[in-house]
Amino acid sequence: MGLHRSDLPAAVRETLARGAVIPAHPLALDAGRRFDRRHQRALTRYYVDAGAGGLAVGVHTTQFEIRQAGLYETVLGAAMEDARSWTDRPLVMIAGVVGRTEQAIQEARTAVALGYHAGLLSLAAMKGASPDETVAHCRRVAEEIPLVGFYLQPAVGGLPLDAEFWRRFCEIDNVVAVKVAPFHRYRTLDVVRGLVAARAEERITLYTGNDDHIVLDLVTPFTARRDGQPVTVRFRGGLLGHWSVWTRGAVRLLETLHAAVAAGPVPPEILALDSRVTDCNAAFFDVANDFHGCIAGCHEVLRRQGLLQGTWCLNPAEGLSPGQTDEIDRVCREHADLADDAFVAANLGRWLA
Repeated sequence: MGLHRSDLPAAVRETLARGAVIPAHPLALDAGRRFDRRHQRALTRYYVDAGAGGLAVGVHTTQFEIRQAGLYETVLGAAMEDARSWTDRPLVMIAGVVGRTEQAIQEARTAVALGYHAGLLSLAAMKGASPDETVAHCRRVAEEIPLVGFYLQPAVGGLPLDAEFWRRFCEIDNVVAVKVAPFHRYRTLDVVRGLVAARAEERITLYTGNDDHIVLDLVTPFTARRDGQPVTVRFRGGLLGHWSVWTRGAVRLLETLHAAVAAGPVPPEILALDSRVTDCNAAFFDVANDFHGCIAGCHEVLRRQGLLQGTWCLNPAEGLSPGQTDEIDRVCREHADLADDAFVAANLGRWLA
């Protein structure tokens, strides 16, 4: 057995279960599309100082191509080194784990060796596999590292996973959370039903990755029936590429939502935030062009703040779409109160030092 959830520091387990802002860490590149260590360090420092409860590294926002470029261990190691040197506060460190079983095992072992606490397991490589094969794959990787399940939307490589799959997945003892990101209400409910059927709601924490419904996911009680009785679960935090930008604002937003849920009922002005956050996401994630510019769009926001030098991706075919810059201009103007430009400007020199 590799790393088990019971081996994790108590503060890390508590942060994950309470619910936190966990940004999906972008990849900083220079104009030659080479790894930009200085700006990568600045990004990590930014997320720490913004109040993020953890970091997700080696995930979609970090660009899956880091593996082909030989940067997987380098990028994961950089984030861990920079986080540890910048704060003593316990952070939930999550590594993206992809590929068929052999590759996923090796990535999990690399992550554990670097000090990561969990692996966000993408199942995109399991297309064509049977449900039994897919569950067996998950069980095998869970022997190496605590798992965060990942329902990735099909538009960027995910595959449909029904409630029965999620029941079987949530029955795996070493699963600690699920990132629900199909961008689809019916499929989101499949995860809830599977979690409840597995009787795992006390062990597994739901994190939203539904960028089209971030606020509503975090304030809505989700109910499924078990043994003839209703069982209600809630999303506690977010593990989001969207939260790789305006992260200080995201931390304040999550604090506001947690407080609103605790006070109840949730007031209309809180509910109204959902459409505003989704409007921003539509621009950042390039919804008008089927998410083609989703990584570059986040880069553009960070570039404007000085946290990145440019919007370059490892894949030269990835970049901003026609009209996307105008849309980012618009949401930056209309939703400026959700941004954290002043916070970044006040601290950028320290982060780049």
